[in-house]
Amino acid sequence: GKSMKLRSSGEDYLKTIFILQKNKGVVRSVDVAEQMEVSKPSVSHAVKLLCEGGFLEMHEDYSLHLTKLGREVGERLYERHQYFANRLVDAGVDPDTAKDEACRIEHTISHESFNKIKGQELKTCPFADSCSFKPK
Repeated sequence: GKSMKLRSSGEDYLKTIFILQKNKGVVRSVDVAEQMEVSKPSVSHAVKLLCEGGFLEMHEDYSLHLTKLGREVGERLYERHQYFANRLVDAGVDPDTAKDEACRIEHTISHESFNKIKGQELKTCPFADSCSFKPK
């Protein structure tokens, strides 16, 4: 089945929930609202859509749990975000700008292109052991 196409805001929610889940274990809407600096109603709306799309489940205690699909999407975005933020900082971009721009890149770049860029980086290093580039 074709899964619902997420808007970038929906992707941001998944990524945030993924990060919170990784760091805290239990995630509630209020944590998401604080982390993303958005209102509780915005979070409720997003949570409802993500639950309908099969990305998220809410338990009786109001805790949020990513489904397998939701976790895959969240993890993919998180990986891209870290990757581009790190590349930009390595290139001399200041960290705040790098974070902002990584946020935008992670939504616009296709899965294929991202994999090519990552693959390219691994290919272009003929001296892997003496190379200064360490995968983070």
